[in-house]
Amino acid sequence: MIWFMPTSFDSADLPFKPDFSLESMLWEQGIHNVVGVDEAGRGALAGPVTAAAVILPAEPSLAGLLDGVDDSKRLAPAQRASWAGRLKGIALAWEVGLATHSEIDSLGIVPAVQLAVRRAVHRLRVRPDHILVDYLKLSGIAVPYTSIVKGDQRSLSIAAASIFAKTARDAMMCQLENRYPGYGFSEHKGYGTAKHRAALRRQGACTEHRRSFRLG
Repeated sequence: MIWFMPTSFDSADLPFKPDFSLESMLWEQGIHNVVGVDEAGRGALAGPVTAAAVILPAEPSLAGLLDGVDDSKRLAPAQRASWAGRLKGIALAWEVGLATHSEIDSLGIVPAVQLAVRRAVHRLRVRPDHILVDYLKLSGIAVPYTSIVKGDQRSLSIAAASIFAKTARDAMMCQLENRYPGYGFSEHKGYGTAKHRAALRRQGACTEHRRSFRLG
C-alpha cells in the first residue's frame, strides 16, 4: 500500500490543470490499470454520497484529447455533462457507487464515502492495479493506492472520476425533486443553501435528509 498525505500544502504546487504526471510515474513501472477515484455529496444535507472509479488508457498522448477535464467543481454543469459523455467513450472502464442517506446516518460520513468507493471499484470490469484517490484513506480494497491532496486538480484520472461522481449524483437529486417537491433539490442538489434551509424550516425534513447532520 502507498499512502501519501502531506501535513502541509502549498496551492502554488498545483499544476495549471490536471495532467498525467502521477499516472505516468505508475505507467513507467508497468502499472497500467490506474484507477482515478473521487466522490461527490459529502457535505450535502440530503441524498446519497456518490463515488466514481475510472480507468483511462495508459497513453500519455491522451492528455491533449482530455484538455478541459478538470475538478468537477471548476466546471459548469453543461461542461460536466459534455465531458461525462465523452469520457464514457474514452475510459477503459468506469463505475459509480453510492451510499444512501440512511447508510450515512448509521455509519458516519467518512465510512459511507469509503463504502461508496468500494462499491464503485469492485464493480469495475477491468482489474485495477493502483488507485489514485482524492484525499481519502481507503478500506476494504485489496489494491495499492495513493491518496493525494487536491487530487482532482492534479490527476486527469481523478478529475474524470469527479465528473462522473458529480453528474451521477446531480441526476439523482433532480429525480428527488419530483418525489419531494418544495425543497429545490434540482437547484442546490441537497447542499445547505439558504433556500434549502428555509424549505427545511417551512416543511421539515423528508425521508432523504441526513438526520445525523445539522439540518437547522
